[in-house]
Amino acid sequence: MSIPLILASKSKPRRDVLYAAGVCPTIRVSHVDEPAALEAAAREAGVAVDDLTIERRVTILASAKAEAVHRAYRDVAATAAAATGERVIAYPLRAEEVIAEDEARLAAGAPAPVPADIDYSKDTVATTRDFSGVDIPTVTEPISNVVALQPGLTRAEVGPLIVGCDSMFLMDGECYGKPHSVEVARERLRRMSGATGELWTGHCVIDFATGRVARGASRATVRFAEFSDRDIERYIATGEPLEVAGSFTLEGFGGAFIDSIEGDPHGIIGISLPLLRRLAAELGVEWTDLWNVARGESLPGVLDKDGKELPPKENVHQPGDGWVDCACGRKHWGTNGASGILLARRDPASGEVTHVVMQHRAKWSAEGGTWGIPGGATADGESPIEGALRESYEEANITPEDIEVVGSYREDHGPWAYTTVFAFEKPGHEVRPHANDDESMEIAWMPLERIPELRLLTAMRTDWPRFEARLRELATANRAR
Repeated sequence: MSIPLILASKSKPRRDVLYAAGVCPTIRVSHVDEPAALEAAAREAGVAVDDLTIERRVTILASAKAEAVHRAYRDVAATAAAATGERVIAYPLRAEEVIAEDEARLAAGAPAPVPADIDYSKDTVATTRDFSGVDIPTVTEPISNVVALQPGLTRAEVGPLIVGCDSMFLMDGECYGKPHSVEVARERLRRMSGATGELWTGHCVIDFATGRVARGASRATVRFAEFSDRDIERYIATGEPLEVAGSFTLEGFGGAFIDSIEGDPHGIIGISLPLLRRLAAELGVEWTDLWNVARGESLPGVLDKDGKELPPKENVHQPGDGWVDCACGRKHWGTNGASGILLARRDPASGEVTHVVMQHRAKWSAEGGTWGIPGGATADGESPIEGALRESYEEANITPEDIEVVGSYREDHGPWAYTTVFAFEKPGHEVRPHANDDESMEIAWMPLERIPELRLLTAMRTDWPRFEARLRELATANRAR
Protein backbone atom coordinates (compact mmCIF):
# COMPACT_ATOMS: atom_id res chain seq x y z
CA MET A 1 0.00 0.00 0.00
CA SER A 2 1.39 3.39 -0.99
CA ILE A 3 1.57 6.33 1.41
CA PRO A 4 -1.28 8.77 0.62
CA LEU A 5 -0.49 12.35 -0.37
CA ILE A 6 -2.96 15.18 0.29
CA LEU A 7 -2.57 18.28 -1.88
CA ALA A 8 -3.77 21.46 -0.16
CA SER A 9 -4.77 23.00 -3.49
CA LYS A 10 -7.36 22.63 -6.22
CA SER A 11 -4.77 23.58 -8.86
CA LYS A 12 -5.22 21.32 -11.87
CA PRO A 13 -1.62 21.89 -13.10
CA ARG A 14 -0.20 20.81 -9.73
CA ARG A 15 -2.41 17.75 -9.63
CA ASP A 16 -1.53 16.86 -13.22
CA VAL A 17 2.22 17.15 -12.52
CA LEU A 18 1.86 14.75 -9.59
CA TYR A 19 -0.37 12.38 -11.53
CA ALA A 20 2.04 12.21 -14.45
CA ALA A 21 4.79 11.37 -11.93
CA GLY A 22 2.81 8.44 -10.51
CA VAL A 23 1.11 10.16 -7.56
CA CYS A 24 -2.67 10.66 -7.45
CA PRO A 25 -3.28 13.09 -4.56
CA THR A 26 -6.33 13.59 -2.44
CA ILE A 27 -7.42 17.20 -3.00
CA ARG A 28 -8.31 19.34 0.02
CA VAL A 29 -8.54 23.10 -0.50
CA SER A 30 -7.08 25.11 2.38
CA HIS A 31 -9.17 28.33 2.05
CA VAL A 32 -6.31 30.31 3.60
CA ASP A 33 -6.60 34.11 3.71
CA GLU A 34 -3.22 34.78 2.09
CA PRO A 35 -2.86 38.52 2.87
CA ALA A 36 -3.81 37.85 6.50
CA ALA A 37 -1.26 35.02 6.74
CA LEU A 38 1.51 37.27 5.42
CA GLU A 39 0.54 40.13 7.74
CA ALA A 40 0.51 37.82 10.77
CA ALA A 41 3.95 36.43 9.91
CA ALA A 42 5.35 39.91 9.34
CA ARG A 43 3.98 41.14 12.69
CA GLU A 44 5.54 38.17 14.45
CA ALA A 45 8.89 38.97 12.81
CA GLY A 46 8.54 42.68 13.68
CA VAL A 47 8.71 43.81 10.05
CA ALA A 48 6.38 44.98 7.27
CA VAL A 49 5.12 42.54 4.65
CA ASP A 50 7.14 44.39 2.00
CA ASP A 51 10.29 43.63 3.99
CA LEU A 52 9.75 39.86 3.69
CA THR A 53 11.83 38.25 0.96
CA ILE A 54 9.97 36.43 -1.80
CA GLU A 55 11.39 33.13 -0.56
CA ARG A 56 10.03 33.86 2.90
CA ARG A 57 6.61 34.86 1.51
CA VAL A 58 6.05 31.74 -0.54
CA THR A 59 7.24 29.55 2.33
CA ILE A 60 4.88 31.29 4.77
CA LEU A 61 1.90 30.80 2.47
CA ALA A 62 2.78 27.19 1.62
CA SER A 63 3.04 26.46 5.35
CA ALA A 64 -0.25 28.20 6.12
CA LYS A 65 -2.04 26.07 3.51
CA ALA A 66 -0.53 22.79 4.68
CA GLU A 67 -1.20 23.63 8.33
CA ALA A 68 -4.85 24.52 7.62
CA VAL A 69 -5.43 21.16 5.94
CA HIS A 70 -3.52 19.40 8.72
CA ARG A 71 -5.93 20.94 11.26
CA ALA A 72 -8.91 19.88 9.15
CA TYR A 73 -7.69 16.28 9.01
CA ARG A 74 -7.01 16.30 12.75
CA ASP A 75 -10.66 17.28 13.22
CA VAL A 76 -11.73 14.37 11.01
CA ALA A 77 -9.52 11.93 12.89
CA ALA A 78 -10.65 13.19 16.30
CA THR A 79 -14.34 12.94 15.43
CA ALA A 80 -13.86 9.43 14.03
CA ALA A 81 -11.84 8.32 17.06
CA ALA A 82 -14.57 9.60 19.41
CA ALA A 83 -17.29 7.59 17.63
CA THR A 84 -19.63 5.70 19.95
CA GLY A 85 -22.43 3.18 19.57
CA GLU A 86 -22.75 0.17 17.32
CA ARG A 87 -21.88 -0.74 13.77
CA VAL A 88 -24.43 -2.92 12.03
CA ILE A 89 -23.02 -4.90 9.09
CA ALA A 90 -25.62 -6.15 6.61
CA TYR A 91 -24.99 -8.86 4.00
CA PRO A 92 -27.85 -8.62 1.46
CA LEU A 93 -26.26 -11.02 -1.03
CA ARG A 94 -26.37 -13.75 1.63
CA ALA A 95 -30.13 -13.43 2.05
CA GLU A 96 -31.96 -16.59 1.02
CA GLU A 97 -34.44 -14.66 -1.12
CA VAL A 98 -31.65 -12.91 -3.02
CA ILE A 99 -29.64 -16.10 -3.54
CA ALA A 100 -32.70 -17.97 -4.86
CA GLU A 101 -33.73 -15.08 -7.12
CA ASP A 102 -30.23 -14.67 -8.57
CA GLU A 103 -29.81 -18.41 -9.17
CA ALA A 104 -33.11 -18.53 -11.02
CA ARG A 105 -32.27 -15.52 -13.17
CA LEU A 106 -28.77 -16.74 -13.96
CA ALA A 107 -30.16 -20.16 -14.93
CA ALA A 108 -32.52 -18.40 -17.32
CA GLY A 109 -29.68 -16.29 -18.74
CA ALA A 110 -31.21 -13.06 -17.43
CA PRO A 111 -29.21 -10.14 -16.00
CA ALA A 112 -29.35 -9.03 -12.38
CA PRO A 113 -32.77 -7.69 -11.35
CA VAL A 114 -33.78 -4.11 -12.11
CA PRO A 115 -36.19 -2.31 -9.76
CA ALA A 116 -39.63 -2.52 -11.33
CA ASP A 117 -41.02 0.69 -9.90
CA ILE A 118 -38.20 3.16 -10.49
CA ASP A 119 -37.39 5.21 -13.59
CA TYR A 120 -34.66 7.46 -12.18
CA SER A 121 -32.09 6.02 -14.60
CA LYS A 122 -32.11 4.39 -18.01
CA ASP A 123 -29.19 2.10 -17.31
CA THR A 124 -28.79 -0.59 -14.67
CA VAL A 125 -25.16 0.28 -13.96
CA ALA A 126 -26.28 3.68 -12.67
CA THR A 127 -28.92 2.34 -10.29
CA THR A 128 -28.23 0.70 -6.94
CA ARG A 129 -29.95 -2.64 -6.49
CA ASP A 130 -33.13 -2.51 -4.42
CA PHE A 131 -33.18 -4.91 -1.45
CA SER A 132 -36.44 -3.67 0.09
CA GLY A 133 -38.53 -6.46 1.55
CA VAL A 134 -35.48 -8.72 1.92
CA ASP A 135 -34.64 -10.34 5.26
CA ILE A 136 -30.97 -9.32 5.31
CA PRO A 137 -28.51 -11.16 7.61
CA THR A 138 -26.71 -8.73 9.92
CA VAL A 139 -23.91 -8.67 12.47
CA THR A 140 -23.63 -6.03 15.20
CA GLU A 141 -20.39 -4.97 16.86
CA PRO A 142 -19.01 -1.93 18.72
CA ILE A 143 -18.26 0.91 16.31
CA SER A 144 -14.94 1.31 18.11
CA ASN A 145 -13.78 -1.78 16.20
CA VAL A 146 -13.66 0.36 13.03
CA VAL A 147 -11.19 2.75 14.65
CA ALA A 148 -9.21 0.07 16.46
CA LEU A 149 -8.96 -2.56 13.72
CA GLN A 150 -9.35 -0.90 10.31
CA PRO A 151 -6.69 1.18 8.55
CA GLY A 152 -7.20 4.88 9.01
CA LEU A 153 -5.71 8.21 9.96
CA THR A 154 -5.64 7.43 13.68
CA ARG A 155 -3.63 4.22 13.23
CA ALA A 156 -1.16 5.34 10.56
CA GLU A 157 2.51 5.17 11.53
CA VAL A 158 3.55 7.32 8.59
CA GLY A 159 1.52 9.64 6.39
CA PRO A 160 -0.54 10.79 4.83
CA LEU A 161 1.78 13.55 3.64
CA ILE A 162 0.04 16.93 3.43
CA VAL A 163 1.58 19.24 0.81
CA GLY A 164 1.04 23.01 0.62
CA CYS A 165 2.47 25.16 -2.18
CA ASP A 166 2.52 28.81 -3.17
CA SER A 167 4.13 30.60 -6.09
CA MET A 168 5.21 34.20 -6.74
CA PHE A 169 7.07 35.92 -9.56
CA LEU A 170 9.92 38.36 -8.85
CA MET A 171 10.91 40.98 -11.42
CA ASP A 172 12.80 44.24 -10.91
CA GLY A 173 12.59 43.71 -7.16
CA GLU A 174 8.77 43.47 -7.13
CA CYS A 175 6.79 40.36 -6.10
CA TYR A 176 3.89 39.36 -8.29
CA GLY A 177 1.17 37.02 -7.13
CA LYS A 178 -2.07 36.41 -9.03
CA PRO A 179 -3.26 39.57 -10.81
CA HIS A 180 -7.01 38.73 -10.50
CA SER A 181 -8.01 41.63 -12.78
CA VAL A 182 -7.57 42.38 -16.49
CA GLU A 183 -6.00 45.78 -15.77
CA VAL A 184 -3.30 44.38 -13.47
CA ALA A 185 -2.55 41.49 -15.84
CA ARG A 186 -2.20 43.88 -18.80
CA GLU A 187 0.22 46.15 -16.94
CA ARG A 188 2.34 43.21 -15.75
CA LEU A 189 2.53 41.51 -19.14
CA ARG A 190 3.71 44.74 -20.77
CA ARG A 191 6.53 44.95 -18.21
CA MET A 192 7.40 41.29 -18.70
CA SER A 193 7.73 41.56 -22.50
CA GLY A 194 11.33 40.75 -23.38
CA ALA A 195 12.31 40.76 -19.71
CA THR A 196 13.69 38.21 -17.24
CA GLY A 197 12.30 37.30 -13.82
CA GLU A 198 12.33 34.61 -11.17
CA LEU A 199 9.50 32.25 -10.29
CA TRP A 200 9.62 31.06 -6.67
CA THR A 201 7.46 28.25 -5.30
CA GLY A 202 7.29 27.52 -1.58
CA HIS A 203 6.62 23.99 -0.37
CA CYS A 204 5.57 22.67 3.03
CA VAL A 205 5.14 18.95 3.75
CA ILE A 206 3.55 17.68 6.98
CA ASP A 207 3.51 14.01 7.98
CA PHE A 208 0.09 13.56 9.56
CA ALA A 209 1.12 10.53 11.61
CA THR A 210 4.06 12.22 13.34
CA GLY A 211 3.35 15.94 12.91
CA ARG A 212 6.87 16.46 11.53
CA VAL A 213 7.30 19.29 9.01
CA ALA A 214 9.72 19.93 6.13
CA ARG A 215 9.85 23.18 4.15
CA GLY A 216 11.68 24.56 1.18
CA ALA A 217 11.42 26.72 -1.94
CA SER A 218 12.27 26.22 -5.59
CA ARG A 219 13.53 28.94 -7.92
CA ALA A 220 13.72 29.24 -11.69
CA THR A 221 14.83 32.09 -13.94
CA VAL A 222 12.39 32.78 -16.80
CA ARG A 223 13.20 34.72 -19.96
CA PHE A 224 10.21 35.99 -21.94
CA ALA A 225 9.80 36.76 -25.61
CA GLU A 226 8.55 40.18 -26.61
CA PHE A 227 4.75 40.46 -26.61
CA SER A 228 2.83 42.73 -28.92
CA ASP A 229 -0.24 44.53 -27.58
CA ARG A 230 -2.32 42.18 -29.73
CA ASP A 231 -0.59 39.17 -28.11
CA ILE A 232 -1.34 40.54 -24.66
CA GLU A 233 -5.00 41.27 -25.34
CA ARG A 234 -5.58 37.86 -26.89
CA TYR A 235 -3.79 36.16 -24.01
CA ILE A 236 -5.86 38.05 -21.44
CA ALA A 237 -9.02 37.09 -23.35
CA THR A 238 -8.27 33.42 -22.66
CA GLY A 239 -8.62 34.15 -18.94
CA GLU A 240 -5.47 32.16 -18.19
CA PRO A 241 -3.21 34.92 -16.82
CA LEU A 242 -5.73 36.26 -14.30
CA GLU A 243 -5.48 33.52 -11.66
CA VAL A 244 -1.86 32.33 -11.94
CA ALA A 245 1.24 33.65 -10.19
CA GLY A 246 3.13 36.14 -12.34
CA SER A 247 0.32 36.24 -14.95
CA PHE A 248 1.76 33.41 -17.05
CA THR A 249 1.90 29.63 -17.31
CA LEU A 250 4.44 27.28 -18.82
CA GLU A 251 1.97 24.50 -19.63
CA GLY A 252 -0.79 26.67 -21.13
CA PHE A 253 -1.35 29.45 -23.67
CA GLY A 254 1.56 31.43 -22.24
CA GLY A 255 4.12 28.68 -22.79
CA ALA A 256 4.98 29.78 -26.32
CA PHE A 257 6.16 33.16 -25.02
CA ILE A 258 8.73 31.70 -22.63
CA ASP A 259 12.05 31.63 -24.45
CA SER A 260 14.13 29.85 -21.79
CA ILE A 261 14.18 28.58 -18.24
CA GLU A 262 17.08 28.07 -15.87
CA GLY A 263 16.25 25.99 -12.84
CA ASP A 264 13.34 23.69 -12.02
CA PRO A 265 10.59 23.82 -14.68
CA HIS A 266 8.08 21.96 -12.47
CA GLY A 267 8.40 24.76 -9.92
CA ILE A 268 7.06 27.13 -12.56
CA ILE A 269 3.99 24.93 -12.95
CA GLY A 270 3.47 25.21 -9.19
CA ILE A 271 5.03 22.16 -7.58
CA SER A 272 8.66 21.04 -7.75
CA LEU A 273 9.05 17.28 -7.97
CA PRO A 274 12.77 17.24 -7.07
CA LEU A 275 12.20 19.48 -4.05
CA LEU A 276 9.15 17.52 -2.98
CA ARG A 277 11.18 14.31 -3.21
CA ARG A 278 13.88 15.80 -0.97
CA LEU A 279 11.35 17.10 1.58
CA ALA A 280 9.62 13.70 1.73
CA ALA A 281 13.02 12.11 2.32
CA GLU A 282 13.59 14.48 5.28
CA LEU A 283 10.44 12.96 6.78
CA GLY A 284 11.67 9.41 6.13
CA VAL A 285 9.47 8.75 3.10
CA GLU A 286 10.91 7.46 -0.16
CA TRP A 287 9.44 9.04 -3.27
CA THR A 288 8.53 5.67 -4.77
CA ASP A 289 6.44 4.94 -1.64
CA LEU A 290 4.04 7.64 -2.88
CA TRP A 291 3.41 6.02 -6.26
CA ASN A 292 -0.20 4.91 -6.59
CA VAL A 293 -0.77 5.30 -10.34
CA ALA A 294 0.20 2.73 -12.94
CA ARG A 295 2.13 4.00 -15.96
CA GLY A 296 -0.33 5.16 -18.60
CA GLU A 297 -3.32 4.93 -16.24
CA SER A 298 -5.97 7.58 -16.91
CA LEU A 299 -8.29 9.28 -14.45
CA PRO A 300 -11.58 7.41 -13.99
CA GLY A 301 -14.74 9.19 -15.04
CA VAL A 302 -18.19 9.06 -13.51
CA LEU A 303 -21.37 7.67 -15.01
CA ASP A 304 -24.16 10.07 -15.84
CA LYS A 305 -27.84 9.24 -15.40
CA ASP A 306 -27.86 7.43 -18.76
CA GLY A 307 -24.88 5.27 -17.83
CA LYS A 308 -22.42 7.17 -20.04
CA GLU A 309 -18.98 7.96 -18.66
CA LEU A 310 -18.12 11.62 -18.14
CA PRO A 311 -14.65 13.14 -17.82
CA PRO A 312 -13.38 13.38 -14.23
CA LYS A 313 -14.33 16.49 -12.29
CA GLU A 314 -11.30 18.41 -11.05
CA ASN A 315 -12.77 19.02 -7.62
CA VAL A 316 -13.93 15.47 -6.88
CA HIS A 317 -11.25 13.04 -8.09
CA GLN A 318 -9.49 11.25 -5.24
CA PRO A 319 -7.44 8.07 -4.79
CA GLY A 320 -10.12 5.44 -4.36
CA ASP A 321 -12.32 6.85 -7.12
CA GLY A 322 -13.26 4.28 -9.75
CA TRP A 323 -15.87 1.68 -10.58
CA VAL A 324 -16.17 -1.76 -9.00
CA ASP A 325 -17.99 -4.59 -10.80
CA CYS A 326 -19.99 -5.90 -7.88
CA ALA A 327 -21.26 -9.39 -7.13
CA CYS A 328 -24.78 -7.90 -7.00
CA GLY A 329 -24.68 -7.40 -10.77
CA ARG A 330 -24.15 -3.63 -10.73
CA LYS A 331 -21.26 -1.20 -10.85
CA HIS A 332 -20.49 0.76 -7.68
CA TRP A 333 -18.35 3.85 -7.16
CA GLY A 334 -15.31 3.54 -4.90
CA THR A 335 -12.47 1.04 -5.21
CA ASN A 336 -12.16 1.10 -1.41
CA GLY A 337 -15.92 1.23 -0.92
CA ALA A 338 -17.88 4.38 -0.13
CA SER A 339 -19.56 6.08 2.81
CA GLY A 340 -21.68 9.07 3.78
CA ILE A 341 -22.99 11.00 6.78
CA LEU A 342 -26.62 10.84 7.89
CA LEU A 343 -26.54 13.91 10.13
CA ALA A 344 -29.56 14.57 12.37
CA ARG A 345 -30.66 17.60 14.36
CA ARG A 346 -32.48 17.13 17.67
CA ASP A 347 -35.05 19.29 19.39
CA PRO A 348 -33.23 21.02 22.29
CA ALA A 349 -36.12 20.41 24.69
CA SER A 350 -37.37 16.91 23.83
CA GLY A 351 -34.19 15.48 22.31
CA GLU A 352 -36.22 14.02 19.44
CA VAL A 353 -34.90 14.07 15.88
CA THR A 354 -36.46 16.85 13.81
CA HIS A 355 -34.29 17.23 10.68
CA VAL A 356 -31.58 15.47 8.68
CA VAL A 357 -29.15 16.87 6.12
CA MET A 358 -30.07 15.76 2.60
CA GLN A 359 -28.28 16.17 -0.72
CA HIS A 360 -30.15 16.85 -3.95
CA ARG A 361 -27.85 15.08 -6.38
CA ALA A 362 -26.60 16.81 -9.55
CA LYS A 363 -28.43 15.93 -12.75
CA TRP A 364 -25.28 14.57 -14.40
CA SER A 365 -24.64 12.02 -11.65
CA ALA A 366 -25.89 8.44 -11.38
CA GLU A 367 -29.58 8.60 -10.41
CA GLY A 368 -29.23 12.35 -10.93
CA GLY A 369 -31.97 14.51 -9.48
CA THR A 370 -32.66 12.19 -6.55
CA TRP A 371 -32.05 12.89 -2.86
CA GLY A 372 -29.56 11.08 -0.68
CA ILE A 373 -26.89 11.86 1.92
CA PRO A 374 -23.54 13.57 1.32
CA GLY A 375 -20.70 11.12 0.83
CA GLY A 376 -18.51 9.38 -1.70
CA ALA A 377 -15.63 7.03 -2.30
CA THR A 378 -13.30 6.20 0.59
CA ALA A 379 -9.78 7.43 -0.19
CA ASP A 380 -6.63 5.41 0.34
CA GLY A 381 -5.55 5.43 3.99
CA GLU A 382 -8.98 6.29 5.39
CA SER A 383 -11.48 4.32 7.44
CA PRO A 384 -15.10 4.47 6.21
CA ILE A 385 -15.99 6.90 9.01
CA GLU A 386 -13.06 9.19 8.15
CA GLY A 387 -13.98 9.05 4.48
CA ALA A 388 -17.59 9.96 5.24
CA LEU A 389 -16.49 12.90 7.38
CA ARG A 390 -14.09 14.17 4.71
CA GLU A 391 -16.54 13.75 1.84
CA SER A 392 -19.48 15.32 3.69
CA TYR A 393 -17.40 18.39 4.46
CA GLU A 394 -16.15 18.69 0.89
CA GLU A 395 -19.62 18.27 -0.60
CA ALA A 396 -21.92 19.76 2.02
CA ASN A 397 -19.86 21.79 4.53
CA ILE A 398 -20.65 19.38 7.38
CA THR A 399 -17.92 20.41 9.82
CA PRO A 400 -16.60 17.37 11.72
CA GLU A 401 -15.73 19.35 14.85
CA ASP A 402 -19.43 20.21 15.25
CA ILE A 403 -20.83 16.67 15.13
CA GLU A 404 -20.63 13.40 17.06
CA VAL A 405 -20.76 9.97 15.45
CA VAL A 406 -23.19 7.65 17.27
CA GLY A 407 -23.43 4.58 15.02
CA SER A 408 -23.12 3.20 11.51
CA TYR A 409 -24.68 0.78 9.03
CA ARG A 410 -22.50 -1.05 6.50
CA GLU A 411 -24.11 -2.75 3.51
CA ASP A 412 -21.47 -5.29 2.51
CA HIS A 413 -21.54 -6.77 -0.99
CA GLY A 414 -18.20 -8.55 -0.69
CA PRO A 415 -15.97 -6.67 -3.16
CA TRP A 416 -17.68 -3.38 -2.26
CA ALA A 417 -19.51 -1.87 0.70
CA TYR A 418 -21.29 1.34 1.60
CA THR A 419 -21.18 2.68 5.17
CA THR A 420 -23.86 5.07 6.42
CA VAL A 421 -22.52 6.98 9.42
CA PHE A 422 -25.15 8.21 11.89
CA ALA A 423 -24.33 11.50 13.59
CA PHE A 424 -25.88 14.30 15.64
CA GLU A 425 -24.93 17.93 16.00
CA LYS A 426 -23.04 18.34 19.25
CA PRO A 427 -25.04 20.18 21.94
CA GLY A 428 -24.41 23.89 21.56
CA HIS A 429 -22.99 23.47 18.04
CA GLU A 430 -24.62 24.25 14.71
CA VAL A 431 -23.81 22.85 11.28
CA ARG A 432 -24.60 25.17 8.37
CA PRO A 433 -24.66 22.87 5.35
CA HIS A 434 -24.41 24.12 1.79
CA ALA A 435 -23.20 22.82 -1.57
CA ASN A 436 -19.41 23.13 -1.79
CA ASP A 437 -19.02 21.63 -5.26
CA ASP A 438 -20.94 20.69 -8.41
CA GLU A 439 -22.06 17.28 -7.13
CA SER A 440 -25.17 18.82 -5.56
CA MET A 441 -28.06 20.92 -6.76
CA GLU A 442 -28.99 21.61 -3.16
CA ILE A 443 -27.99 20.71 0.40
CA ALA A 444 -30.65 21.25 3.05
CA TRP A 445 -31.79 20.47 6.56
CA MET A 446 -34.91 18.46 5.70
CA PRO A 447 -37.76 17.89 8.20
CA LEU A 448 -37.99 14.22 9.09
CA GLU A 449 -41.60 13.90 7.96
CA ARG A 450 -40.72 15.17 4.47
CA ILE A 451 -38.13 12.48 3.67
CA PRO A 452 -40.63 9.86 2.37
CA GLU A 453 -42.09 12.51 0.04
CA LEU A 454 -38.76 13.08 -1.72
CA ARG A 455 -37.61 11.34 -4.87
CA LEU A 456 -34.97 9.27 -3.09
CA LEU A 457 -31.85 7.51 -4.30
CA THR A 458 -32.69 3.79 -4.60
CA ALA A 459 -30.54 2.78 -1.64
CA MET A 460 -31.93 5.57 0.54
CA ARG A 461 -35.50 4.73 -0.43
CA THR A 462 -34.85 1.12 0.56
CA ASP A 463 -33.10 1.92 3.83
CA TRP A 464 -34.98 4.99 5.05
CA PRO A 465 -37.63 3.20 7.21
CA ARG A 466 -34.96 1.37 9.22
CA PHE A 467 -32.70 4.45 9.25
CA GLU A 468 -35.48 6.61 10.64
CA ALA A 469 -36.24 4.05 13.34
CA ARG A 470 -32.57 3.81 14.27
CA LEU A 471 -32.17 7.59 14.43
CA ARG A 472 -35.06 7.76 16.88
CA GLU A 473 -33.52 4.98 18.97
CA LEU A 474 -30.14 6.72 18.95
CA ALA A 475 -31.75 10.01 19.96
CA THR A 476 -33.35 8.30 22.94
CA ALA A 477 -30.10 6.54 23.90
CA ASN A 478 -28.11 9.79 23.63
CA ARG A 479 -30.69 12.11 25.17
CA ALA A 480 -28.45 13.06 28.06
CA ARG A 481 -25.66 14.18 25.72
